[in-house]
Amino acid sequence: MTRILTTRRIFVGIVVTLGYLFYNFAFATAGETGGAAGHGNEVADVLLGLIIILLAAKLGGDLFERFKQPAVLGELIIGMLIGNLALIGPEIFEPFKHSLTLDVLAELGVIILLFEVGLESSLKEMMKVGVASFMVATFGVVAPFFLGWGVAIFFLPEASIYVHIFIGATMTATSVGITARVLKDIGKIRTREAKIILGAAVIDDIMGLIILAVVVGIIDAANTGGAGVGSLDVFLIVAKALGFVIGSIIIGNMMMPQIFKFGSKFKVSGILLSTALLVCFLMAYLASLIGLAPIVGAFAAGLILDKVQYKDFTDRGEHSVEELIAPIGVLLIPIFFVKMGMMVDLSTFGNTSILAFAGVMTIAAIAGKQVCSLAIFDKSINKIAIGLGMIPRGEVGLIFVGIGAKMVLEMPIPFQHLPIVSSGTYSAVVIMVIVTTLVTPPLLKMSLLKDDKKKASA
Repeated sequence: MTRILTTRRIFVGIVVTLGYLFYNFAFATAGETGGAAGHGNEVADVLLGLIIILLAAKLGGDLFERFKQPAVLGELIIGMLIGNLALIGPEIFEPFKHSLTLDVLAELGVIILLFEVGLESSLKEMMKVGVASFMVATFGVVAPFFLGWGVAIFFLPEASIYVHIFIGATMTATSVGITARVLKDIGKIRTREAKIILGAAVIDDIMGLIILAVVVGIIDAANTGGAGVGSLDVFLIVAKALGFVIGSIIIGNMMMPQIFKFGSKFKVSGILLSTALLVCFLMAYLASLIGLAPIVGAFAAGLILDKVQYKDFTDRGEHSVEELIAPIGVLLIPIFFVKMGMMVDLSTFGNTSILAFAGVMTIAAIAGKQVCSLAIFDKSINKIAIGLGMIPRGEVGLIFVGIGAKMVLEMPIPFQHLPIVSSGTYSAVVIMVIVTTLVTPPLLKMSLLKDDKKKASA
């Protein structure tokens, strides 16, 4: 406990000091300089923003890991705190919330994150768990989607149907990383339950990304057409999303070995990392080009890369793509989560209707994933553990709601731009993400270890 208090004091002291320097130098000198010096100040402001965000992310992550909680929650909550200091007076961090450069770095961070998730996912492993994981994933997407839609209709009756659909899409997410870590910590990573959960979580991610692509496509079509979206439009959007993912897997598996074989002929250093990043960014760009979220392309890029394809590089002593990408993720990914936290308006937490919305949404999020157990017919498998393992929304839920917060619905009569995810809704979804991520580790651990005790006493 003493170490935690010491860490907290160090963090507060450093952030206050940096904030004081930022206020006195960055703002004060801005009015006194111009031209080339002005450009220098912009660079200095971004550098200071990176210093504060990375420092806050690591201290927040460390604090939460001491309580056996995911570091991502620490990054999110510390972002919420520094992003809302203006509520008690100091506005020293407000410019960081609106920095275009930091926004771009955060977007690159989430692209790298989804690329890493794709790299950690194996199509072969997914095929091994087969029908069980597919059915669990399907139940775990359909039930939360419609429950989320219903909750949104009840609490946001005046909002557009597109808002209701987007809330439903956000509820479909599952954070495979958080569940995988719990299973590994308690030595259950090789059990049948673990294989089904992890396989279903990956399939869930793919389904969720496709749903996200479809919802974003429907909203974009509504904005351009102005007269709603027909069934044919929805079919075309679904076909485009499915076609991109399936096509990427088929074409990528044919082309990747040739690309890496060609790259292995170069003698310059860094070819493996450069080639992997080129594939990631190209796929993200192509996804964006056809109207899908760039993260869909980044995930597909990671999915089609396999260690066998770049064996020539590893055989000569080079690190794997996962190891090479990791340091880039360490830099960029925390920026995304801290920025997501900074977007939360804590003043909305005083609104009882928003808290009620968050509470009911959280209950629906947990109940929706428990429906997964209905897809398991083998009595020897711990069904409750399957459902519990699918609960955490984690980083995936934040990615979804972050996209929604940046989207607007254009209303022709009267002409106005309405956000898909308002500040109050955003706060409610973040509460849901935090709670589902916090409750999963202890509940999953309790369920699996209790199962062991039953077997031992039998």
